[in-house]
Amino acid sequence: MNFEFFKYQGTGNDFILIDNRQLFFSKNDTKLIAHLCDRKFGIGADGLILLENHTQADFKMVYYNADGNESTLCGNGGRCIVHFANHLGVIQNSAKFEAVDGMHTASIENNIVSLKMNNVSEIKKGDNYLFLNTGSPHHVELVDAISTFDVFSEGKRLRNETYGKEGANINFVEQVSEAVFSVRTYERGVEDETLSCGTGVTAVAIAMRELNLTKADTIQLQTPGGVLTVSSTKTTTGYSDVFLTGKATLVFKGTWS
Repeated sequence: MNFEFFKYQGTGNDFILIDNRQLFFSKNDTKLIAHLCDRKFGIGADGLILLENHTQADFKMVYYNADGNESTLCGNGGRCIVHFANHLGVIQNSAKFEAVDGMHTASIENNIVSLKMNNVSEIKKGDNYLFLNTGSPHHVELVDAISTFDVFSEGKRLRNETYGKEGANINFVEQVSEAVFSVRTYERGVEDETLSCGTGVTAVAIAMRELNLTKADTIQLQTPGGVLTVSSTKTTTGYSDVFLTGKATLVFKGTWS
């Protein structure tokens, strides 16, 4: 099977994007998806995303982790598919699309994509962490000296020992200033540290507000792959008007055969 693919990255979180409006791509072939994402024998990516038609929105987003399994929302992937839809001419400067966690809206201008995330109302507080779902499940934990912290070993341990087979994404955070935080994330499905995680930094921003470490409505998150911003409105029941904003980049396109 020959098909065209597009390689995208959003602050170092990289994805294979495929225009599947004609439904030619087999969504049940987990081995093929994992092979395409393999960095030694395939194209290489943190995940694969299909853009499909939708009867009531501009398009539908179908997301797979690098292990080949369909997964929960990917924030950076959501920003990249908005750029991809703009590149294909499916949208212009704004979009409405459906992902696994429901409908989303977004805007794009000069490669900067702002993605509206779902409201967050449930936040669990543990002994030294917070747990919340921002489209994907996230563990958020403050650490010291994040630049030398062993994200892989500790992230892998928490992902498996604390959250079991289903797992969760593990975010380690260090405060830089009142409204700036440094974040590193171990992602389930990739089973490694990634350069950035969109739903992860969204979870971190909300968690830092919940811990009263910042009172800012807009927070800057520094990841190994670049800088993202998250804005939100604190309400009596949680957080609404949550927006994830950052650059999305088309790296290259090619043909798989």
